[in-house]
Amino acid sequence: MTDANITSNITLDLPTMRASYEGGTLDASELLPTWHEQLQYWLDQAARLGVIEPNAMVLATADPEGRPSSRTVLAKGLDSRGVVFFTNYTSSKSHELSATRYASATFPWYSLQRQAHVRGTVEKVDAAETAAYWASRPRESQLGAWASPQSVVVSGRASLDASLANIQRQFADADVVPVPPHWGGWRIRPEVVEFWQGRRNRMHDRLRYRQVRDGWKVERLGP
Repeated sequence: MTDANITSNITLDLPTMRASYEGGTLDASELLPTWHEQLQYWLDQAARLGVIEPNAMVLATADPEGRPSSRTVLAKGLDSRGVVFFTNYTSSKSHELSATRYASATFPWYSLQRQAHVRGTVEKVDAAETAAYWASRPRESQLGAWASPQSVVVSGRASLDASLANIQRQFADADVVPVPPHWGGWRIRPEVVEFWQGRRNRMHDRLRYRQVRDGWKVERLGP
């Protein structure tokens, strides 16, 4: 049976699709002292419970006219300064981040009936931090970063394969692949961090760390 035949036999009744969230609860008394400790704790839990790529987050940006776009990226750094991911600085997302200096990201741990959301200003990470992460990447991933003209229209898959082959030849004799000049990290410096736990009857728990003048304030939001 072809994929087309399989698809034709499936009809989703979207209005009636729903699940009862009964996986847990979240109270302010359970939160760790800082947003980054709490986010690290939930990331660690997601990994222990078998969530695939628990550090995957949906990054949302907007162009100067306010038109949004989103895509999934992988968080590769987390501390009190913010959440870090790495990408091509010539990509669409980087152009938008350079223009607006603002972003949001959501970690969607569907199987745990929870999610975490960060929102705030962005900055490029320094060259030393980029170099340290770059050194941890597999060689083939490093070569892929050199070969990919991210977000640029290409003629077809063959052109991408040819680009990668050219880069492989270029660095064939190099023990160390250098960081591309067009590649590096972005840090989201949160102003708001929300932790969301699904609850029965859609009465979800939403707890938010919000930056205020003298630190961070924890607030409960209506579901």
